[in-house]
Amino acid sequence: MLMTILDGSIVTVAMPAIQSDLGFTPVGLSWVVNAYLIAFGSLLLLAGRLGDLIGRKRMFLAGTGIFTAASLLAGVAASPGVLIAARFLQGVGSAMSSAVGLGILVTLFTVPRERARAIAVFSFTGAAGASLGQVLGGILTDALTWNWIFFINLPIGLATLLVALRALPSDRGLGLGAGADVLGAVLVTSGLMTGIYAVVKIEEYGAGSAHTLGLGALALALLTGFLVRQAKTANPLMPLRILRSRSVSGANAVQMLMVAALFSFQILVALYLQKVLGYGAAETGLAMLPAAAVIGAVSLGVSARLIARFGERNVLLTGLVLLVGVLGLLARVPVHASYVTDLLPVMLLAAGFGLALPALTSLAMSGAEEKDAGLASGLFNTTQQIGMALGIAVLSTLAATRTESLTAAGRPAAEALTGGYHLAFAVGAGLLLAALAIAFTVLRRPGTPETPGTPGRRERTRKTGQATRTTAKNESESPATMAA
Repeated sequence: MLMTILDGSIVTVAMPAIQSDLGFTPVGLSWVVNAYLIAFGSLLLLAGRLGDLIGRKRMFLAGTGIFTAASLLAGVAASPGVLIAARFLQGVGSAMSSAVGLGILVTLFTVPRERARAIAVFSFTGAAGASLGQVLGGILTDALTWNWIFFINLPIGLATLLVALRALPSDRGLGLGAGADVLGAVLVTSGLMTGIYAVVKIEEYGAGSAHTLGLGALALALLTGFLVRQAKTANPLMPLRILRSRSVSGANAVQMLMVAALFSFQILVALYLQKVLGYGAAETGLAMLPAAAVIGAVSLGVSARLIARFGERNVLLTGLVLLVGVLGLLARVPVHASYVTDLLPVMLLAAGFGLALPALTSLAMSGAEEKDAGLASGLFNTTQQIGMALGIAVLSTLAATRTESLTAAGRPAAEALTGGYHLAFAVGAGLLLAALAIAFTVLRRPGTPETPGTPGRRERTRKTGQATRTTAKNESESPATMAA
């Protein structure tokens, strides 16, 4: 997970160097990101279900191997075509390994407290990868060359393969016969790929263009066909029972909005630091390092204990409130900002992400049965990638449009850029408020039954305790026990 997320953010800082070295056009340069994003986002759901069917360990090892090999190809790329192809293969490998990661965790750690700690570590590595990517991207690009942002994956990937071969227990999976729905796989993969492609090209064609609306309608038709197919086929690729859980469906909806909003923090803040305040690549990464530190400290050291005491829902709500504060402050950041007074408080409030993500991950996986763990993991990662694509398309387009409007009105370049970022930050805060509303209304309070007729947490605990006492009593009265 560290390697996958690291690779998604490390590229953003090195884009100017890649463009000048390989001769990318401005439009072609966007495909260094888009090729990875489209392959990753469109294959996660399929990879997650295939992990349940053929074995999650096999899927994880194969995905990690493909990603590592593709990283080597990207590092030695001498032309735009080779780099874009390598990035697409990286997306394929990332989808295969990431889709089953959470599924492996929730089946290995079944005790609630242990599972909360494992998910906290998982969330920490994801947040650390996103933040470290910007720091390492700037340092490696300045000190060496952009090629090293891909070469750094090689030792991580090889170490992961060696450890996973020994540490992960083998699992045979359910067998392809339990969900070998080829038509469903084609529909969902093509639908997601078309939809993500339409979203990432919004900035180029516009949201109301025939290109965007046509591809969006096609993607919707393909995904609708997929859902109809899943409801009728005997062996569905994605059993629709997983969506009946309020925890699963609500957590995925919250995540999509949260990730879309926080794109403005991860990317637009970096652009603001470089284009408005004049920071270099390495300075930008270091300026955002406090955010990585507080996110890591909270997710790794505090979140599991808070979840155990107050429940996932309450911790999630608290984290979302802090994140609304992050984007609210950024929506008012001045042109000539002081890092200590204007930006450092924002970085510290980012601790809300360290609260929200582990709680959200626990909720998203809590409603899935063990046989659907890979599918639930793939679904959670899919909504994350869709949210990221929406954030990139919508918020960057809004910022660019606002900047152009202010420039045309005669505002200085720095002021026009800041005005565009202000609009994106404000819209991002609105998306977080929508996520907060869904979390408050859809996600149930602790102890509330998941579905009608299903006992709540306290009732399950009471019955479990009664069963344990009855078993102990029977064992104490058994002939073998009395003889002993």
